[in-house]
Amino acid sequence: MITRTRISTIAMLAAFPFLAPRKEVLPQTQEGSEDFKESEDSTAEAGSNSIFSHLRGGRFWVTGRANVISQAHPLFKYFNLHWLVLHLPVTLILLALLCSTTLAQVAQSDESDEQNPEKNPPVTMFPHSETSRFWVSGQMNFIFQSHPGFPAKYSGTNSFQNTGETGLTRVLTLYTGLQITPRDELLFDLEESGGSALSNALGLAGFTDLDAVRIPGEGSPLSTNPYMARVMYHHIFALSRESIAAERNPLSLFTKLPARRLEFRIGKFSTADYFDLNSVASDSHLQFMNWTVDNNGAFDYAANTRGYTYGAILDYEDRNWGMRFGEMLMPKVANGDQLDADLARARAENMEFELRPRLLKDRKTIFRALSYVNHGNMGDYRESIDRFLQGIDPTPNIEKTRQQGTIKYGFGLNAEQELTRDLRLGARWGWNEGQHESFAYTEVDSTVELAADYAGRSWKRPSDKTGLAYVSNGISKDHQEYLRLGGLGFLLGDGNLNYGRETIVEYYYMAHFWRGIFASFDLQHINNPGYNRDRGPILVPSLRLHIDL
Repeated sequence: MITRTRISTIAMLAAFPFLAPRKEVLPQTQEGSEDFKESEDSTAEAGSNSIFSHLRGGRFWVTGRANVISQAHPLFKYFNLHWLVLHLPVTLILLALLCSTTLAQVAQSDESDEQNPEKNPPVTMFPHSETSRFWVSGQMNFIFQSHPGFPAKYSGTNSFQNTGETGLTRVLTLYTGLQITPRDELLFDLEESGGSALSNALGLAGFTDLDAVRIPGEGSPLSTNPYMARVMYHHIFALSRESIAAERNPLSLFTKLPARRLEFRIGKFSTADYFDLNSVASDSHLQFMNWTVDNNGAFDYAANTRGYTYGAILDYEDRNWGMRFGEMLMPKVANGDQLDADLARARAENMEFELRPRLLKDRKTIFRALSYVNHGNMGDYRESIDRFLQGIDPTPNIEKTRQQGTIKYGFGLNAEQELTRDLRLGARWGWNEGQHESFAYTEVDSTVELAADYAGRSWKRPSDKTGLAYVSNGISKDHQEYLRLGGLGFLLGDGNLNYGRETIVEYYYMAHFWRGIFASFDLQHINNPGYNRDRGPILVPSLRLHIDL
């Protein structure tokens, strides 16, 4: 049965979205002010020490607290009271709706868990129906990172800061869906992000926090208001009568799929939702955090600043293999928020082949081969260098060489292998032509990655997981020379460059506490940050709180 402790825990989760770094501290309300008197009078009239009255005879209890910390307290800068005031009513309403519609299901789930102690514990705060046409869920992800000072012979405009700093990012997502028929569904997701990333997410090709791509940084045109992350129509064309089971999730509500089928998707989504997936290293909420560990760094996939685009995907799936093709919109400028709707001059074609052979008995094996071609308003590194050497530009400037219809292409390989019930291996390799500017994801022209994770069944924590990854990133000769002469990319630019491959080792341990509450410790070591031997190495410890609703 539901205890008061558990319900109170659920209610207290409403406080987490209000975390956000602040540069200024709101003045405290002084005793004797009108606001203070009004609050005091209201409390006296209510005859209670709480804002809302609580039913003494009810079977359930829902409450919460807001604690104001004094200006002198060092943690005060992480609480955004203005955001809290604006969004508290919405958060409370959503929380009340979730509680009212799922309390009975939670109670039944708790009783079932007590009767089946060997069953894996639930991993969401609220159970989700396998038969309802509607889907409502959410997630909250908070990542705190810091690093001490590190040696650097020089720094430039886009350098990773070599003095100690901290950063805290948050991403909150509301997932909704409607299964129209057994073959049609509509998905709609809202997202809110905020906080601040280390060094404004500059200076590293493999940046340390994947959520930072969605955070409005200093000088960023991104709004701090909630935004539409995904809106998508999904249809299944059945090509066989045989069906297979499918796991319901926020990106697909179907619980049964034809064994052989053609899937069609159109709308707004992230290219990385469907291309270059790897079950060992693709999820910054429960796995690794680094950009070039969770995704192929050389895959300059179409996306706006927050990582989303509009497009269409055709995906053919059979039991042991699949093939998908996607046509997406490109940003108007490098890492820009605005997408170019003119397909004649700007677009991205993505093709991926997936093979699922049976190499080990009862163990999953997957190989993927990816290719992409981007068309856009991109510049040329060699032309930028030549203009500088000819005295046309005071420094190399890739923006001066941009031309509509420029083509950038690349390839990627991706593999994952289950070795035991708990141990998995993953790997990626990527390459792009490196002549034209990095435009949408990050500044990587070649990459190789090895990763592994291990579930915690052997120490009786089956939902815990630990992982270790190594990735090495590189850039082309022209890209190196461009940065050495003082050119700036949308992420990199130390003012000089003593080139060396950027290598990253990342370790994490993810602990499952209760239902949808997870916490992780993560440690990243980065050698030659921004491909520069004259800077680093960097050690970045991280803490993550993740809640699946």
